[in-house]
Amino acid sequence: MSSRDTSVNVHYKVGKWLPSDQDVLDAWSAKIAKKAETDTSPLLPAVQNLKTLIETDAKVYMFFTQMFQEVPESEKTSPSGKPQVRNYEHMLRLFNTIMTHAPEFNESGLVGFPFNAILDWSMANVGGWAGFLDDKIDAHLRAMLNEWAVFLQSPESTSVLGDDPKSGWFGADARKAMPTFVEDFICDPSLPHYGFKSWDDFFTRQFREGVRPIAGIGDDSIVANACESAPYRVAQDVKLRDRFWIKAQPYALQFMLDNDPYASRFEDGTVYQAFLSAFSYHRWHAPISGRIVKTRLIEGTYYSEIMAEGLDPAGPNASQGYIAEVATRALIFIEADNPDIGLMCFVAIGMAEVSTCDVTVYEGQHVTKGDEIGMFHFGGSTHCLVFEPDVDIEFDLHGQSPGLDSSNILVNERIAKIGPRKTS
Repeated sequence: MSSRDTSVNVHYKVGKWLPSDQDVLDAWSAKIAKKAETDTSPLLPAVQNLKTLIETDAKVYMFFTQMFQEVPESEKTSPSGKPQVRNYEHMLRLFNTIMTHAPEFNESGLVGFPFNAILDWSMANVGGWAGFLDDKIDAHLRAMLNEWAVFLQSPESTSVLGDDPKSGWFGADARKAMPTFVEDFICDPSLPHYGFKSWDDFFTRQFREGVRPIAGIGDDSIVANACESAPYRVAQDVKLRDRFWIKAQPYALQFMLDNDPYASRFEDGTVYQAFLSAFSYHRWHAPISGRIVKTRLIEGTYYSEIMAEGLDPAGPNASQGYIAEVATRALIFIEADNPDIGLMCFVAIGMAEVSTCDVTVYEGQHVTKGDEIGMFHFGGSTHCLVFEPDVDIEFDLHGQSPGLDSSNILVNERIAKIGPRKTS
C-alpha cells in the first residue's frame, strides 16, 4: 500500500469477519467437500499419522469424537442444507484435500485459514477445548502443517495467484481489497504470478522502498509499529501469573514468556497487543533501536481457544489474549539504546495454521528501528510488545480504542512515546 492510503482494508474489522462471511465459507466448504468426496487416494503421510493417533489413543479418540458430536445441531448444515464436517473421518479427508491446495482469495474473515474453517465450530466445545490443548495432538498438527508448508513454498501453489475474478489473488475482488498492490509491493505484473515463485512467496511479500517510512528516525523516544496491525489491547500492571483462560483473558507473563528468566523483569509492566489480518503485510520490524539479547521459538497449540468466549465464527480471533500464553510463538528480547526503555520483548504469536514464526535476527545483533526482524508465514496473526514496569509509555493509537473493531496502523508508524524512566 502506498503512503497516500491509511490501510489496505481500513473498512474491515480486526478479524475481517463480515455478516456475509458464513455464506462465503459455506460455498468454499461445499467445494472442498465435493473434491474430498471424490478423492479416493491414500491419505498423505502426516494426515495418516494423525488418523493413526486418533484410532489408537483412547484419550485422543474421545476428544475427536466429542468435538464433532458437541457442535450445535443448527451449525451442522449450511444454509443450503449441505452437511458440514460430520466426524473425524470426514475432517481427515477434508484435510487431505486441502494439503494440495493453496488458499484461494475470498472475502471472509478466514481467508488463508482453510484448516481453521474446517475446525471452527468444534474448537469451542469441551472436546475441542481439551483436544487442542493436548501435546500429542499438537505435535501431529504441527507435522501436518509443516507438510502443507512445503506445498505452499512450491511452484505448484501458484495456481491461485491468477486473475479469476472471485478466487484469484490478482482477480477483481482481490484488487478491490488491495487496490494499490502493485505500487506498494515488490512485484512485476508482466511476469507470471507477478513474479512470485510460490503462494508463501506472495504472502511474505515486501514493500517497495519508501512505502512505509519509519517514525521518529533519530528519536529513540518514539516507538514504531512492529507489524501492519490493528490495536487489540493495552494492559498495564501485568502479573507474572494470572487466570488467562477466563473471559477477561488477563496476561500471565511467566507463561507468555515460557518461564524465561527475563519474565520477572516485566512484572507489573505493560503489554500492547495488535492483530494482523490475512490481507496485511506479514513481516516484523524492530519497534526500537537496540541489541538483540535473546531469541526463542516456543512450540504450542494451534487451534485452542477459550470456551468462555463461546462459538467464535473467526476463532480464535476473540481469544487473542489467551493464546498469547499457549500458542506457538517467538520471543525477541531487545535491550534498547534508550535507557528509558531498557529491556523489552517482541512476541510473535501464531494463530491456527499461521503458526510458522520465522526469526531473522540473531543474539548480539544490533538493530535500528524499522529493521526487519522476522515474519509470519501463511497469513495474518497477532503480536505483543512487552515493557518493563517503570517505563513511562504513552500510546498513540491514531484516534481509536483497542479492540476487535479497530483498524490497521501502518508498520513503522508511531504507536508510542517514551518519557523519562520512572523512579520508585
